[in-house]
Amino acid sequence: MNRVVVGFDFSTGSAYAVDLAIDIANRWQSDIRLVYVKEKKEDEAPIRAEIERRNAGVAHLLKGIKLEYVLRQGNPADELTAQAKEDNAALLIVGTHGMSGVKKGLLGRNSYKTIEQSTVPVLIVREDFNFNKALENIVVPIDNSDDTRQKVPQAALFARTFGSTIHLLGLHTSTTPDIRRIVQNYIKMVERHLDKMEVKYETKYLDVEKNVTSTTLEYANSINADMIVIMTEQESNFASLILGTYAQQMINESHIPVLTVRPTSVLSDTIN
Repeated sequence: MNRVVVGFDFSTGSAYAVDLAIDIANRWQSDIRLVYVKEKKEDEAPIRAEIERRNAGVAHLLKGIKLEYVLRQGNPADELTAQAKEDNAALLIVGTHGMSGVKKGLLGRNSYKTIEQSTVPVLIVREDFNFNKALENIVVPIDNSDDTRQKVPQAALFARTFGSTIHLLGLHTSTTPDIRRIVQNYIKMVERHLDKMEVKYETKYLDVEKNVTSTTLEYANSINADMIVIMTEQESNFASLILGTYAQQMINESHIPVLTVRPTSVLSDTIN
């Protein structure tokens, strides 16, 4: 598969992102590119020396793949997404900080800008997540939006890679029978697709009482989930729009890694 690109800045979150990238890239047999976005006046020499030292320390973990790095200068989100596009990356991984001492509104600013701009899937990982457990449970929320199913192929890829179970979460944001029926029909389409892919899954329906984000996170926490897969836009209802976009809320509030997929104008014919 194509290269896995990782944002790196010497923080604990970005170090975890590198560890996760190595695990994923080994399974995909993809090379890894670390991207350090430097400030204009930063001296490159010590940055390169430290990155090379760290890379040498994890070289024994690489299974037939390469771990390379590049220094770029500019806005972190702009440079990360540009590198991922140049590399035709299969995945961009970004680490972010936990909640301690950080206001929610500031937490995901760069991370959200990155996923908003990225043309490839972005995996956001928080430093306060327990990375010692296997990727066993993947939550895939499905609502009545047109593009809600577009995240499924990426979720299925991870499930097949790690032998995970996908937890389909049908989200009812309305009591209107026709709208609820759309969600149920989408779920049935996805189930047929996962059956063809021979991916394990379980299905749960929930009524959204507060907003989509809190309902998704409560369910994900209840099953000890290891990843949540969402679209970058569209999946929202009136309540969540008041509080901010679904994707931005999820980045701010979830300690579970979040994989974001950008919607396209064309839906895969395999999910119908």
